[in-house]
Amino acid sequence: MREKEKTYETPCDYFNGKWVRDKRGPLYNGSTCATIKESQNCIINGRHDSTYLRWRWKPSECHLPRFEPNTFLQLIRNKHVAFVGDSMARNQIESLLCLLATASTPKRVHHKGSRRWHFDSHNASLSLYWSPFLVQGVQRTSTGPQHNVMHLDLVNEKWARDVDQMDLIVLSVGNWFLVPSVYYEGGKVLGCLKCHGLKYSDVSFYGSLRKALRIALNSIIERKVGKGNGVDVILRTFSPSHFEGDWDKGGSCSKTKPYRKGEMQLGEVDAEIRRIEMEEVENAKAKVKQFGGFRLEALDVTKLALLRPDGHPGAYMNPFPFANGVPKRVQSDCVHWCLPGPIDSWNEIFLEMMKKWEKQPRSQQ
Repeated sequence: MREKEKTYETPCDYFNGKWVRDKRGPLYNGSTCATIKESQNCIINGRHDSTYLRWRWKPSECHLPRFEPNTFLQLIRNKHVAFVGDSMARNQIESLLCLLATASTPKRVHHKGSRRWHFDSHNASLSLYWSPFLVQGVQRTSTGPQHNVMHLDLVNEKWARDVDQMDLIVLSVGNWFLVPSVYYEGGKVLGCLKCHGLKYSDVSFYGSLRKALRIALNSIIERKVGKGNGVDVILRTFSPSHFEGDWDKGGSCSKTKPYRKGEMQLGEVDAEIRRIEMEEVENAKAKVKQFGGFRLEALDVTKLALLRPDGHPGAYMNPFPFANGVPKRVQSDCVHWCLPGPIDSWNEIFLEMMKKWEKQPRSQQ
């Protein structure tokens, strides 16, 4: 009991710790939750080892409680929580929907511009806005140009136009900045990343990521705080992949247990992306320090995600990939997370951040 009390009495660094065995297992499974994307429903797709489900994240200096769906629903009563970003945002919101569905069934509702669910029991809404760059842009396709197009000085209005309707915004960005892209500012080409055959200056994606994040955060500040309205914002930091080999050349992720703390070091690129994200959070907080009504924190999952190479769908992104023997080439997903799986811990920390905010009104931030 004393350990649990410490969670609320002193600030807790939930992001440094280790994965420890947990006999209890997850709150839901692939059969009981209806919102799991098929390619992340690993057990239903035939994954035999289930030991990856028997671990929990244990912070070094405090206690991380098991997810409490009724508490989360109570905290978002009469509110709209929006996840904005890439497929990792979708992965996290689907985990959250599964956790919450153990207490109250979400109802899918129509909304132009987002996928949205409503909890009638608490008059609460969760939505997912697909915006992998946060700024305006066009994604590369298999049939079109082999590069993204991003306008680094223009926020994506697909989500930004609805900011007035949002009470809590969770931003997720990163993976789409690692592939060939042409960057624009002021309607003119700024440069490009890995654009073979195009006569543009080479530009690092680090600076482009920073600009996109800054535009997104500034847009929220201008459209909410600038009008005297409060808003809570969480930036989820980069989640490393675990491909053994190149992701587009048959790379796989076959590990069956977590890394021990210190066993795996964060790669240079992943560490730099996280550093940029953490810096932009602090820059935005400093910018609005004199204003009330704006709370911003990082959901810093990078280190705890790094230690879970066993939690990805891998070959089980497809149903029963080895039913007819071992094929010559197996498609694997070593980016996203099985549901249930390690990503559920992100939402446990998310809830603790919300509980802390509930005890500290915005005027005291």
